[in-house]
Amino acid sequence: MQDNSSSFKPSLGLMDATMIVAGSMIGSGIFIVSADMLKDLGSSGWLILAWGLTGFMTLTAALSYGELSAMFPKAGGQYVYLKEAYNPLIAFLYGWSFFAVIQTGTIAAVGVAFSKFAGYFIPSLELKDENILFAIGSVKIYPAQLVSIALIMLLTYTNTKGVKGGKWIQNIFTSTKLIALFGLIVFGFFAAKSAVWDANWSDPWTMMHSIKTSTPNGTDIISWQPVMGAAMLGAMATAMVGSIFSSDAWNNVTFIAGEIKNPKKNIGLSLFLGTLIVTVIYISTNLMYLAVLPLNEIAYAPQNRVAVAAANGIYGSIGTYVIAVLIMVSTFGCNNGLILAGARVYYTMAKDGLFFKNAGTLNKNAVPAWALWAQCAMAAILCLSGKYGDLLDMVSFVVVIFYVLTIAGIFILRKKMPNAERPYKAFGYPVLPAIYIIMGISFCGLLIFYKPEYTWPGLIITLIGIPLYYIAVASNKKPS
Repeated sequence: MQDNSSSFKPSLGLMDATMIVAGSMIGSGIFIVSADMLKDLGSSGWLILAWGLTGFMTLTAALSYGELSAMFPKAGGQYVYLKEAYNPLIAFLYGWSFFAVIQTGTIAAVGVAFSKFAGYFIPSLELKDENILFAIGSVKIYPAQLVSIALIMLLTYTNTKGVKGGKWIQNIFTSTKLIALFGLIVFGFFAAKSAVWDANWSDPWTMMHSIKTSTPNGTDIISWQPVMGAAMLGAMATAMVGSIFSSDAWNNVTFIAGEIKNPKKNIGLSLFLGTLIVTVIYISTNLMYLAVLPLNEIAYAPQNRVAVAAANGIYGSIGTYVIAVLIMVSTFGCNNGLILAGARVYYTMAKDGLFFKNAGTLNKNAVPAWALWAQCAMAAILCLSGKYGDLLDMVSFVVVIFYVLTIAGIFILRKKMPNAERPYKAFGYPVLPAIYIIMGISFCGLLIFYKPEYTWPGLIITLIGIPLYYIAVASNKKPS
């Protein structure tokens, strides 16, 4: 039963908001993406620099968002900021992309990661041909996908019961994975091999690209080719697709501003604390990888599972199961944060007449249940399609474009609304926001030039939103 007169209830404190930032960021990426990043970069120095640049961009963006969240402390977050700085069309394109793939695709990818690592304990969940349940054309359905959908449905149902249940899941699972990650890092450094560390840092600033070839007898040969000149910029941009994906969703807390106590203060502070914690963890984790594994073993870890390979070096054969449990905890908590926050964007869009009307209602528990289930359905479709990973690679470009537009919105709003209340002002303005904009545009430009396949599909998905926007506007003008 729906209660349309309900309003969001502020019930989340600073600790809760910080756990949502950190928990939404840490999913499965940090355990996997360093393999592909190292294939593009080929050296320890460039790998750590890529994570460092990503951390700098994330922290800079988070500090900049603090001003916007203090100005507009209401549900919808980035969608609201874009609408206020630009116009409803730009905001809708963000909201549409968010629903079509950014949030739902991330939920699907994180859900499948949970199932894949559960496969260490339940072999039928491994994504192997012998585990296929059935095929629809070229689409293969595995038990892991169905388990992923069941997980998404469970967390969706839990979040329809009110924000407090989602808060406790988030706090417990995020705290657990932070402690476990710190433990992995500490034990990793204790188990560090000086010969491996010295070899990995013997030539840290020669960028190399890996080439893997197979001999007729099935032996794999890995060779490294130097990357020179302008191609180094392209290699760095390509590698950072992985680190940016792993560091995304930090802004999810802004979507639930209506449910945070003292949002003008606590959203900005939680953004800073959460992104700082995760940045330190991510860089430390990669330093730990470099202390335990040779470069070749990081780049070519089986199925890119770098953390599993590292844990085996730290804990022995039991390490595989240690990491499997850690990733299951991590992805469970991550998806809870994504599911909790994402539906608030569709709620705000519906209130503007730009999404399904039912998404703009709250249930008796003061949460947008219809929007939660719509998000669940879209994520389930992406789970079954098996294309969520490809889509997320392709949409990283669009995600950064919207971040750039949003941070540029700070400059626009300073001119557009000079007398508006700003309880918090962007740290380092105008220098740090300008640096982010330059870095974001450079990242997108390099991807267009060097990896166009990472750019045009995401742009097409976003641009499909233009006719949808005008259809929504026209339908709102029809007499009821």
